[in-house]
Amino acid sequence: MKIKVASDAYIEKAKNLTQEESERLQSRMRGKLTRRLEDKKLNTIEALAIQLELDDEQLQEWRERMQEISKKDKVGKSDKSSK
Repeated sequence: MKIKVASDAYIEKAKNLTQEESERLQSRMRGKLTRRLEDKKLNTIEALAIQLELDDEQLQEWRERMQEISKKDKVGKSDKSSK
């Protein structure tokens, strides 16, 4: 996983998080991002912004896969009903 630079939009979102939301987001951080935060190569806001962006990307990918599965499921049901 290559760590990217946080975009300005996600930095603003990260600044507006509550303490509880920040803690939940930090608990989802993976190895490289966590190490960069611990090594002080990133500040907390930047790390949270990157994690927010990663979460959004993963959510988008998940939605696309679910749409594909749903389409396949509909095609399968229509094939069964036509038999």
